[in-house]
Amino acid sequence: MNNRKIVFDSPWQVETIEENFIKQSLKEQEVLVKKIFSLISPGTELAMLSGKESWAHLPTTPGYASVSKIVEVGNGINNFKSGDIIFHYGNHSEFQIVSVKGTFLKVPEYLDLKWVPFTRMATVAFTSVRVSKIELGDFVSVTGLGLVGNMAAQLAQLQGASVIGIDLSKERLRIANECGVNYTLDGKEGNKEQITEITNGIGVSTHIEASGLSQVAVASLDWISKLGEIIFLGTPRGEYDTDVTDIFNYCHLYGRGCITFKGAHEWRYPIEPNEFVKHSLVRNSNIVFELMKQKRLQIEPLISHVLKPEQAKEAYEGLRINKDQYNGVLFDWS
Repeated sequence: MNNRKIVFDSPWQVETIEENFIKQSLKEQEVLVKKIFSLISPGTELAMLSGKESWAHLPTTPGYASVSKIVEVGNGINNFKSGDIIFHYGNHSEFQIVSVKGTFLKVPEYLDLKWVPFTRMATVAFTSVRVSKIELGDFVSVTGLGLVGNMAAQLAQLQGASVIGIDLSKERLRIANECGVNYTLDGKEGNKEQITEITNGIGVSTHIEASGLSQVAVASLDWISKLGEIIFLGTPRGEYDTDVTDIFNYCHLYGRGCITFKGAHEWRYPIEPNEFVKHSLVRNSNIVFELMKQKRLQIEPLISHVLKPEQAKEAYEGLRINKDQYNGVLFDWS
């Protein structure tokens, strides 16, 4: 059979190729799937495409958020069958052999299949809420309202907080409003003064940094309340020169806030549930399914484009150059 897939050939070079898919015998716990939709993770995939990430060796086929249909199952599999629709960490290729271990979940019948790949971004965002001390009645701010930041803001509200979303993009602010985020602020404005007013002079008890920009993280320290916390959800990338002693004093000195710094990399939690750890990626994924079902987590406003794989160059160029209009980009493999 022919298999279409998207390839990062070299820095900023994207190609959609078609090759003969030679199906090997499936091993135990393996299945052959055909993609229905796959979602671009803008931050990670553009970083890969830049060629500057040491862990991302080009050429490669990117992607890790898919909804697929099982074509064939291997030996030893009793809980999945041909025809099942599943959510998994699949790449941007039409056919793929994957293991059923880990985050490989049947999709509930009630879900729009275009929403399902967003589960991956939601579980990334979930980590920021899991590691936080957010409680009912708190004020929380979020910088960077892309897919992950937007969903972190929504999840913080579901935790009981009043959330202030901050971004430079008017379109992302509009989308955040459509998703029900309580307050949205233009990052170009004097955010400390605005946040001080919103929080009645106290500041936010939790700040979630989702942009991945170190300069933005440093600027946000000024509006976090005493004994508050900053949570690094977006992976910091790029150089930023500053006085680190001054930054450390925000953490150490009571007069600067005694702010707690926390990392929220999703892999701090196990993939599968176990009796010793409450949270896991599988559990979070199932919770996201339920939140989508109840329409308490808004996904539809996040979808900006549904494109064919042959439009991959357009997709990545748009995400790189025209971030206001390109946000949630799905590939339709039908």
